[in-house]
Amino acid sequence: MRKSVDTLLGRVPMYRLVLLLLVVLAAVSVVLSAVGVLFFTPLELLATGGIAVVVSVLVNRVAALIVRVKPHDESAVITGLLLFFIMKPGLVPGDLAAVAVAASVGAVSKYVLAVRGRHVFNPAAIGAFVATLTGLGVSYWWVGSESLFWFVLVAGFLLVWRLRRIAMAVLFVVAVAAVMVPTLVSNGMDIGSALTTPLLSTAAVFFAAFMLTEPLTLAPLRWQQLVIAVITGVLFALPYHVGPVYSSPELALLVGNLLAFLVGQRRGVDLTVRDSRRIGGDVHEIVFDAAAPLRFRAGQYAELHVPHAKGDRKGFRRTFSLVSAPSDGREVRVAFRVPEPASSAKRALVALAPGDGVRATLVAGDFTLPTDGSRKLALVAAGIGVTPFISHVREARARGDERDIVLVYAVSDPSAIVFADELQQAGVRVLVSSRAEPASLPAGWTWIGPERVDADIVRSAVPDLAERDVFVSGPPALVADLRSRLRGAARRVRTDVFSGY
Repeated sequence: MRKSVDTLLGRVPMYRLVLLLLVVLAAVSVVLSAVGVLFFTPLELLATGGIAVVVSVLVNRVAALIVRVKPHDESAVITGLLLFFIMKPGLVPGDLAAVAVAASVGAVSKYVLAVRGRHVFNPAAIGAFVATLTGLGVSYWWVGSESLFWFVLVAGFLLVWRLRRIAMAVLFVVAVAAVMVPTLVSNGMDIGSALTTPLLSTAAVFFAAFMLTEPLTLAPLRWQQLVIAVITGVLFALPYHVGPVYSSPELALLVGNLLAFLVGQRRGVDLTVRDSRRIGGDVHEIVFDAAAPLRFRAGQYAELHVPHAKGDRKGFRRTFSLVSAPSDGREVRVAFRVPEPASSAKRALVALAPGDGVRATLVAGDFTLPTDGSRKLALVAAGIGVTPFISHVREARARGDERDIVLVYAVSDPSAIVFADELQQAGVRVLVSSRAEPASLPAGWTWIGPERVDADIVRSAVPDLAERDVFVSGPPALVADLRSRLRGAARRVRTDVFSGY
């Protein structure tokens, strides 16, 4: 079941998934309104939603034209739909004007309140905050209606599952409840009602799934994300005011966004191409020289700003696991697949020549090895998922760490094997799974057959798995299967999945 869900969700690009889920929730809201379940009329909802989406798209296009980039319409529609669920619906000019202002501010913030191409604040949150602060309107967060709860819960679950942010979302909701429940009980509410109120009578679930976990405003490390989730949850539930500024969900999110920005890498690093080449199959590697040290840990990834054809629906930013090791100094290496047809971003990367440059805007990720060098490791990589492991073994070799490492390496074809020299020099024992048996393999490597790698294959190939920490890197379906089925069979299981947002 989990594998099927991962496979299904993995086929949908992240922006498209968020958009589809919001459209479904909007349609459900209109239907519930038509049958009298929601307080607002269908016309009020349609007018508010229409203004929010249209203004968001139009202002976004104008702003993109001014700064000479391709407008990202999907992102603008998502911002408009989020504001549809946040702002007070109505037909009076004041309500509609407030929605229009919130949508305009949200669209402009993507270009003005951005550093190195990244949003400092969630666009919908800053739009709602400004519209409320100026007195033009009020954020209503009517999506927290009890009648919408189960629909929001299902949609939100699908989203956080795809993003791998379930722990973050749950921790936020727990923090909200930890503040609200004691207060409600002390005010005379029975414990049962107090426990359900944070879920059924606030927008906590919607907030956690659709606002808090937005990848473009997240802190770089998981523990930082979890801490910020707790802080944001407390601010979400706690009543306070500072001068004219009163507590609100959007203000809680803005504080969380600011904290996430402050703990991230606050400066970009210019990278100049030294070499660019195809290294096997459809895998391409680029070696950069960094203008300043790029501080990272082996196994982390870098976000690169890649100018290409005025951008596309995913914008200019792309994330790549770092193949280089921290000990490599200012040498920065990334590798990636270039399937056909290739995206405009990858075509632009492949076309880079020595001397051309891009910019590293973020370093993040928690896919790092235990510091105890005596711990035995089992690495499982599918295709290009091998890249973070190359950084691991390069760094271990540079430090003189003689770790006991076995790598189960799944490729579609033997020609797709990359970094064989790196792995052999590091003394890693490699077990290859491919549809066809390789004509030859480096010394110490073993072909384990054509079967698709799963938990049973890993257990059979690595008999002493119980003594090892397992690290898995690859597509969502493989990662989900191994994470669930190898727990208990190994000392611990760590995974690395890119959501494709």
